[in-house]
Amino acid sequence: MPVPSAPPTPGVPLAALLARADLGLRRIAGPDGADVTVHGAHTSELPDPRPYLLGGELLLTAGVQTTGVSFDPQTPFDTYVERVAEGGATALGFGLAPVHDTVPPGLVAACDRHGLPLVEVPPRTTFSGIARAVWDLMAQARHAELRRVTEAQQALASAAARPDPVRAVLRQLAQRTGGFALLVAADGAEPHEAGPRPAGPVHAALTALTQVVRPHTSRLLPTPASAADTVADTHLSAYALSTGGALGLATQGRSAGDHTIAGAAVVLLSLLAGAHRSADDTQRAAALVDLLLGADRAEAASALLGPGLWKVVHARPNTAAVPAPALGTPLAGTSADGTVTLALFPADQEIPPYEGCALGVSAPVRPADLPLADAQAAHALARARATRTPLVRHRPDGTPAPTPAALAGQPALLETLRTWLALHGSWESAALALGVHRNTVRQRIARCASLLDTDLDDPDVRMELWFALRHTP
Repeated sequence: MPVPSAPPTPGVPLAALLARADLGLRRIAGPDGADVTVHGAHTSELPDPRPYLLGGELLLTAGVQTTGVSFDPQTPFDTYVERVAEGGATALGFGLAPVHDTVPPGLVAACDRHGLPLVEVPPRTTFSGIARAVWDLMAQARHAELRRVTEAQQALASAAARPDPVRAVLRQLAQRTGGFALLVAADGAEPHEAGPRPAGPVHAALTALTQVVRPHTSRLLPTPASAADTVADTHLSAYALSTGGALGLATQGRSAGDHTIAGAAVVLLSLLAGAHRSADDTQRAAALVDLLLGADRAEAASALLGPGLWKVVHARPNTAAVPAPALGTPLAGTSADGTVTLALFPADQEIPPYEGCALGVSAPVRPADLPLADAQAAHALARARATRTPLVRHRPDGTPAPTPAALAGQPALLETLRTWLALHGSWESAALALGVHRNTVRQRIARCASLLDTDLDDPDVRMELWFALRHTP
């Protein structure tokens, strides 16, 4: 029987809810809340709540369904508790009053038999109050996770600037994820590792997993950028490095935060790893460290990626049940809310659609213009989701993005266009801001459209011109 997956949100320990004095909750059956994680609270009085559960919920009930006839008379609560467990609920909350003054002993026994924590909810505590407490605790957990990721990225960046950067980065990665990190060189050697070394079978499985992401000339298909496995309750991850080597990571848990931290380490190690680093490698590593420590983004991006053109890809699963796509590039990460995968690709690399996901692809840009490409990819992803299209490309016909170069030497037109765009195309507001008649604004904007040879009614054109004008004196 498949186990329903919990939503991709940070959960909170059931013990944290039980510790809230204002709720007055009490566990009366099943395992304690130390190892039980709650991802939400849902109220249902249905005899079979399975169709309405995502997995990971604290299911709240007042026991109205116990008056039904769908229960085995010998074990009247076994069927219900079994359904709750099959639906993926991690715990059951039973409210006292108005239906029951006490928790039915049969329900207590059934929860003990099925290993489902049963929580008694006193009459003074409302189900909506419990739901609010769950969401508050989840928000605190998410904030703590974001802070952990930020601090880890800063620590990795600082480690990359130390005299022995590869070992320092690996040590920080192992420390920040609480796991074991293994670096595999292009020739298959394992020159560096950090963290508590796992047992033999786990270590062997991790080494084998790194082989999956390392390039082999005998393969007919492209080498994946990442791979994952689970051995003896240990989660294994492997990531390809641009040097031909791989990074292996073994942790006791699996979270989006750990994936983001590992992604930062992959970029750093791709630049740092190798017995011989060229001057270009050293320059890129220094640029990356400068970027992470607050240097100018455009200059650092050009130093890191070189003079070529790049595309930005935004990918988002259509449903929570679909995992984030492995886009096949080490230059990948996630958005701040963890819902969108962000990736960089060389301009000449083809981006295929991924089943169950929506993708937005930017136009090719120079490294200094990556913020513009990021906005393009975000708009393309929004259109893909709105139209239920697997993949939408920005400017699929290949026409170049508009630039204000044709307006050089005409400050009145540049100022009018900049003001009009800043005021979202409002003729009245632009005329008032410029101190001219609205017909003058219309004439100037029409002249701009003619000189630029573009459609200023197109929101994408307006967006591109706005970004371009920000860098135009």
